[in-house]
Amino acid sequence: MSSQRNTIHPRDEIMRTMDRIYRYRMTTTSGGNISIRDSAGDIWISPARVDKGNLTRSDIVCVHEDGTTDGRHPPSSEFPFHKAIYDARPDIRSIVHAHPVALVAFSICRKLPDTRLFHQAHSVCGKVGFAPYACPGSQALGESIAETFSNGCDSVILENHGVVVGGDNLAAAFERFEAFEFAGKTLIKANQLGDVRFLDEMQLDQAANRSVDFVSYAPNDATGCELELRKQLCDFVRRGCRQRLLISTEGSFSARVSEDSFLITPTQKDRELLQADDFVLVRGNEREGGKQASRAARAHQAVYKKHPGVHAIVFAHPVNATAFSVTDIPLDVRTIPESYVFLRDVQRVPYGIQYQDDGQIAEFVSASNPAAMLQNDGVLVTGSTVLDAFDRLEVLESTAEAVINAGAIGEVSAMSDQVIDELCTAFGLH
Repeated sequence: MSSQRNTIHPRDEIMRTMDRIYRYRMTTTSGGNISIRDSAGDIWISPARVDKGNLTRSDIVCVHEDGTTDGRHPPSSEFPFHKAIYDARPDIRSIVHAHPVALVAFSICRKLPDTRLFHQAHSVCGKVGFAPYACPGSQALGESIAETFSNGCDSVILENHGVVVGGDNLAAAFERFEAFEFAGKTLIKANQLGDVRFLDEMQLDQAANRSVDFVSYAPNDATGCELELRKQLCDFVRRGCRQRLLISTEGSFSARVSEDSFLITPTQKDRELLQADDFVLVRGNEREGGKQASRAARAHQAVYKKHPGVHAIVFAHPVNATAFSVTDIPLDVRTIPESYVFLRDVQRVPYGIQYQDDGQIAEFVSASNPAAMLQNDGVLVTGSTVLDAFDRLEVLESTAEAVINAGAIGEVSAMSDQVIDELCTAFGLH
């Protein structure tokens, strides 16, 4: 996502990225490998037969162009297909291969995930492809995968094996890998609900071509309130990523600073790696100089303008709730008391409303309806504080997952009107 000059050593990049993939449970101790081709033509790659959950920088292997290696371990047994991809695609500088469960499921069924579920996944994943089976570590596998990449594919399902993605740097490759697995997970969940709705070219273009036009300005020194909100946003965005409520390329989180100003996540930056200073202060038609606000900033601004009681907003794509957003199946939160008390009735927003500058998105949330389902674009959740918004996001995703799971057991039973009236009286809901 970023075009900044990279100053991180390949050993550290590979080690940190593999740690993240393993921590997200997108590979196993023995599965998966990562490589980087540097400007000298050397290929740095994760080692063979070393615990992926406990890699150190000294475990990473350098393979030179003449085939000699530097390192205390042999390179991954899958090195041949990494080399074949680099030979076939000079534009690719980094590769991620792993066995995340959703994409492995697609590989077993010999199918490709359709990334037109939502615009960001379609944009990030690039052209998807399928490589026929060959024995792991074999020359035949390298030839099969390289041929698929040669056809312009960037995200490739390996038949009965897993997935390989390439990027012009490791950050981009990881983001592509993560978005591809997220699309796969969402499709699997959505198919348990009903027919899946995909976006057409006009809808994809509508999202891709939107822009946020703010004038740059230099804010005064930050108040204690602003500094506290920066820290809260930083902490909760990171927590959201680690709990898989957000991913590195998706979602925006904001907090109101004053009547006409708010802090919001920046665009084109990995969500989990954000620091407090990365958040962008927006005031009226102005945004903090030297930073680019999320492209959802106008939608956040519209909600703050219409609803003075809202002090935090999150647009997110948690898998189970997003599965509802890509189908026509309504999410009934009248399932357990907590869900209804926290969320009330969740409205469905027609596709594209949140991309418009007319403020219409603010009509779909209120104090009595703090959450909404965005057609083919995840969810919108509001709160009186950053914690309140995050809490509601967690409850929304947990509720969606419980309802999907309940459907596999029997008929979903919602609470009666009498029970809802009792809750409204007990908790002062209006």
